[in-house]
Amino acid sequence: MAVRGGIIAAGEGSRLRRDGFAAPKPLVEVAGVPLIGAVLDNFEAAGVTSITVIVNEDERACVDWVRAHRASRDVEFIVKTTASSLESFREITARGPAGPMLVSTVDAWCAAADFARFAAAAARRPDEATVLAVTPLVADEKPLWVTLGADGRVRSIGEPCGALVTAGVYRVSDRARHVESAPALGRLRDYLGWLLGRAEPMYGEIIETVVDVDRREDVASAEALAGRRASRA
Repeated sequence: MAVRGGIIAAGEGSRLRRDGFAAPKPLVEVAGVPLIGAVLDNFEAAGVTSITVIVNEDERACVDWVRAHRASRDVEFIVKTTASSLESFREITARGPAGPMLVSTVDAWCAAADFARFAAAAARRPDEATVLAVTPLVADEKPLWVTLGADGRVRSIGEPCGALVTAGVYRVSDRARHVESAPALGRLRDYLGWLLGRAEPMYGEIIETVVDVDRREDVASAEALAGRRASRA
């Protein structure tokens, strides 16, 4: 089944600005490629050709960059300053046809081949299930820990510690995209936990190396990974 893609890129990027990066977060470069370009390339590698992107009202330069540098892509933009990651998530997942949707945060940096492998593995799970990309590489100040069962089913989200953390990439079921009765929650991580508690079928698929790019040291880590990939290639 063909799925639509979604990119959450509406965060303020305040930590990167404090670290001296002047560009809007989606345009911060890793190995010479802005984050938004890298994520769009990931979707292309996964065969996802139609994508909705949400950016905040101070990031219109991101729209211009995509139009200039990824002009062949079928990209719909929502330009809206949202109050939370969950609000951004609800905005993009409300768009497009019914069915599962592949969603990535703009700061989830990983190799395109790894992203494509996740997308393929997630597509083998039931369409009525939500699938989380998880990783053993903890590169987040506030990691969201996930415990998986032997069958890959998510057993818990948000425990104090563990072996795997969410990686900012999701295949979201149609039901999870359109829940009308969700309580007022502040963050996407809270929504995921609520869905699991509500018996949403949920699985995890591992991406070994994903960097959550929020700080200068995260940019350096992602560039080191990109360099190692290029050396092996």
